[in-house]
Amino acid sequence: MSRESEADPSGEAVLPGALPGALPEALRAELVAFRRDLHMHPELGNQEFRTTAAIKARLEKAGLRPRVLAVGTGLICDIGTVGAEGAAVDGVPVLAMRADIDALPIPDTKTECAYRSTVPDRAHACGHDVHTTVVLGAGLVLAELHRQGRLPRPVRLIFQPAEEVLPGGAADAIADGALDGVGRIIAVHCDPRVDAGKVGLREGAITSACDRLEISLDGPGGHTARPHLTTDLVTAAARVVTDVPALVGRRVDTRAGLAVTWGRIESGHAPNVIPQHAELSGTVRCLDIEAWRQAPDIVVAAIDEVANLHRAKSEINYVRGVPPVVNDGDVTALLHDAMVARRGEAGVEGTEQSLGGEDFSWYLERVPGSMARLGVRPPGERTVRDLHQGDFDADESAITVGVELFTAAALLDAAER
Repeated sequence: MSRESEADPSGEAVLPGALPGALPEALRAELVAFRRDLHMHPELGNQEFRTTAAIKARLEKAGLRPRVLAVGTGLICDIGTVGAEGAAVDGVPVLAMRADIDALPIPDTKTECAYRSTVPDRAHACGHDVHTTVVLGAGLVLAELHRQGRLPRPVRLIFQPAEEVLPGGAADAIADGALDGVGRIIAVHCDPRVDAGKVGLREGAITSACDRLEISLDGPGGHTARPHLTTDLVTAAARVVTDVPALVGRRVDTRAGLAVTWGRIESGHAPNVIPQHAELSGTVRCLDIEAWRQAPDIVVAAIDEVANLHRAKSEINYVRGVPPVVNDGDVTALLHDAMVARRGEAGVEGTEQSLGGEDFSWYLERVPGSMARLGVRPPGERTVRDLHQGDFDADESAITVGVELFTAAALLDAAER
């Protein structure tokens, strides 16, 4: 079955494909509505009960048998027959598609949007509603192909909770058997720097490691008229903020991209009182996995040195996060071929390694896989609505692109193996 030619969001003709699995117009409209419903009802990590129920209901309507994870949110669903160990009945490992389903604890600031968040201080500002809808849509299309006897090999859908909660809900999904019998895994992440209608691909590291840092500084406090008689805690905190990133940057190869960035600093209540307590929190990010393994010792030592210099007592909580997402070459090539089959070479572009963190990396510690950057910027739009900002939104034509990328990848993967 060949796909009818149509126009993509950039106005260019879409290449007619030889693969089945194009997105029917009725399902396209349904998926847009589904995504908008998720966008209006965002839920934080490990609280995604409504989201999980909505996904489960739609999969069951298609005749599938999803299984909710033991943690109570997120689910796994196989399309096709798998054996006791999770692999296909012929023993060949299956292809998995992963989506993250949680939202962020920030307000939705879009003022003229009919589907803006209805939940105070909660927003799908990272595109997880799009990721979820893409995997759901791909699952529905592949389920129909399976019903017709046209899906050569089983596929697994993984809807994972708590990606935004370090060290990430991927660990819960893996512990619950998400990767049992899986040979390859694929995912997409919204990218507001890439035009809708395109995907960005990269072999090797595409994201960075990300850890969380929480620091308490303490001293006896005192009068601002006599800082020499006490610990000048505000100055000590300020020096930690400025000096620690500089020290860290000189203790590893600069190409490793080890960076400490602060997101919060709190101290004091009155202008003439030196406080007894200060708190700082931030993130540690790193491009290189070997430097990431050394990062806790390097960062903690730098904090202690600066705090001791200013006679402040430091207490450090270094929360290990996620390693970089390192895309496998063969699976990245699979995504490339799938996108070319759907949209031609014009639908693919290279992408840089990001300093953002993603717990998809935990899956890739166990099986080869690849994450693509899914373009969500309306072509021609100059303003970039960046991720993790309250006004973030996505060009919804990206849903179609993601679904057809994944269905093509499933069919090509079956042909390869």
